[in-house]
Amino acid sequence: MTRSTVPPAEVPTTDVDLYSDDQIREPYETYRALRDAGPVVYLEKYDTWAVSRYEHVREVLKDTDTFSSAGGVSVNEPFNRQLVGTTLASDPPEHDKLRGIVAGSLTPRALGDRRAAIEEQAEQLVAGLVARGEFDAVTELARVLPLSVVPDFIGLPQDGRDRLLDWASAVFDAIGPMNERAQRGLPALAQLGSYIGDLVEHGTVTPGSLGDGVLSAAREGRIPTGQCPALMLDYLGPALDTTISAIGNAIYLFSRYTEQWDKVREDPKLIPNAFNEVVRLETPIRGFCRHTTKETSIGGTTIGAGQKVLVLYAAANRDERKWQDPETFDVTRRVGDHVGFGFGVHGCAGQGLARIEAHALLKSLAARVASFELLGSERALNNVIRAFASIRVRVTPIGA
Repeated sequence: MTRSTVPPAEVPTTDVDLYSDDQIREPYETYRALRDAGPVVYLEKYDTWAVSRYEHVREVLKDTDTFSSAGGVSVNEPFNRQLVGTTLASDPPEHDKLRGIVAGSLTPRALGDRRAAIEEQAEQLVAGLVARGEFDAVTELARVLPLSVVPDFIGLPQDGRDRLLDWASAVFDAIGPMNERAQRGLPALAQLGSYIGDLVEHGTVTPGSLGDGVLSAAREGRIPTGQCPALMLDYLGPALDTTISAIGNAIYLFSRYTEQWDKVREDPKLIPNAFNEVVRLETPIRGFCRHTTKETSIGGTTIGAGQKVLVLYAAANRDERKWQDPETFDVTRRVGDHVGFGFGVHGCAGQGLARIEAHALLKSLAARVASFELLGSERALNNVIRAFASIRVRVTPIGA
């Protein structure tokens, strides 16, 4: 790799590969080491600066003039070029314009209209699983509701829905480095591009959906037609994988910390805060990159213009400088200011829908399940998403 950066001798550096299998499975000791090393640490392997402390992560995310998303948020440059035209890879005012195109579908009022139907789906799903007694909390719970809700929300046809998870996973692998894992996903990315391209070309999206709003913007001349696929992809991956990750992580944590489930079950009003605590402790997206537009300073460390900065949300959410006992799962913790859904103008646009889905499932479970017993679990290995491939649980119904 050609180095664009030669860090000063006093700046901490590391040769750790954050995207190795071992680091994906167990990243938290490394995150702590990065936080302790300094405000910024140079990652030799990827010629990238890593920011891991809560204070500085918020600073970077807030300052879009200095830390730009327009150059892409991936660790690798080839995929950054593919992200052009998305809200993810844009800055104000272009970002605000693009986000405004889908904003109507994401307002609290618009999402509220969907709430009752989502809660009914959650009730039926949970009732069936609890009646069985044992199930996989990833494949049979966490994936089921988002895979029902999100494609309808975007307006996708039935054809192709069976590939959505593979495609979304490939997107997040590509946002990391172009390692072997990301390269294996390249055929899936090509298939996803063809799929979305065909939808745009033929207009085969549901009237009134988010996708229909994107196509309408093109017909009205607000965006080029060629930008439609990027805007539709912008929402698809995060809306699926991050929600599935958070729901699966919730069940895993509640099966390990049964006293926390008791608190939620006894007081369901804790569910929104408990979900925030899940997202803090097991943040779905480990981090995205920014690019410096000028020489700047982070915590007293000078970084030149045109440098890549990896913003580690997952590390910031366990920062001892911000949180007391950050490794502890506590559903009563005041945690509304976590950065698990990002922060600032690039805060997750789909978090409202994710919260409705997760809250609905947890509410239904709290009404039926006295406790979870963890039977076994398997980590999913993805460059960016923190998730499980499988979580086998046995539930004890209330009153049993």
